[in-house]
Amino acid sequence: MQLDNFTEFHQIDMQNMLGEINGLPQQLADAYLHSANYELKGLKKPDLVLVAGMGGSAIGADLLSAYCIPFCSVPIISLREYTLPAWAANHRTLVVASSHSGNTEETIAVFDQALQAGLPILAVATGGEIARKAQEAQVPLWKFEHHGQPRAAVGFSFGILLALLERLDLIPPQRQLVEQTVEAMEESRENYGAHVAVVKNPVKRMAGQVVGRQAAIFGSDHLAPVARRWKTQINELAKAWAQFEFLPEADHNTLAGMEKDESILEKTTVLFLKGGHAHPRNLLRADLTKQEMLVSGMTVDAIDFKGGSRLAEMWDAILFGDYLAYYLAMVYDIDPTPIEVLSSLKRSMKK
Repeated sequence: MQLDNFTEFHQIDMQNMLGEINGLPQQLADAYLHSANYELKGLKKPDLVLVAGMGGSAIGADLLSAYCIPFCSVPIISLREYTLPAWAANHRTLVVASSHSGNTEETIAVFDQALQAGLPILAVATGGEIARKAQEAQVPLWKFEHHGQPRAAVGFSFGILLALLERLDLIPPQRQLVEQTVEAMEESRENYGAHVAVVKNPVKRMAGQVVGRQAAIFGSDHLAPVARRWKTQINELAKAWAQFEFLPEADHNTLAGMEKDESILEKTTVLFLKGGHAHPRNLLRADLTKQEMLVSGMTVDAIDFKGGSRLAEMWDAILFGDYLAYYLAMVYDIDPTPIEVLSSLKRSMKK
């Protein structure tokens, strides 16, 4: 599929993933604003926040933690496991069970353990078993409506948690920043969208660089979890292999991997996500690491996100990455929504 033939995308994109991506700015706004109406049911300011979730539900916690590092008064921990850590019961830990479907088995397991330990719990889901359990146990349930894929609900998985932290007095008010971020995303959409020709569309041009290659995405600070988001979106939408790396950690190990496996490196495109609000030393590291890779003959590029705030940069980068993964799917002539291999694995796990 040629990326300028956007009127034909629907022939491949049978379930309108493009519409989900186009609606991401409004989704973020709705998730944050509507969360003011949910009941806290006596939840108090905790010593730490533990978010149990997988996939599209977990990335919201990763993004939240990275964004809030400079000003959140407690740690925010993302848990992608079946087992509640023993230390959780020794602190005033708020356990957030986040599951888009409400049926994620790992998250249900943590919910049950937190309930048994007598910890405060908040359930975030569209329904399912977790919603049922929350209502039965009379713990707060923040139920949202979204009929698409979990990976297309990142605005909910982040926006709801952002509002939660604000309402628990763990972070300063965010409304103005959210509104500015949504406005900036809407402006970026006019540059990234399917209707914009390749010659004027930076995301479509980037897709042309990545097609047929393995993408390795590097990020730091608030853009570190965005690198992970790019990786998972390329996996799930384009059905292509990708990896993510964090700076400064990657300079202590990954960089050494350029000496061998040249046949693999020749098929790899390295993308650096850079933001104006990153630590100056990490910006320097990104530039120097990029130069080392170029000298080694690798294909490398950098994308600069210079928003007015950390939040704006983060979400501009998320929007860019979602469009990138989508355009790769179009080039590969593959429907970005269904993932048969994951569905097959889930069926096998249930046997």
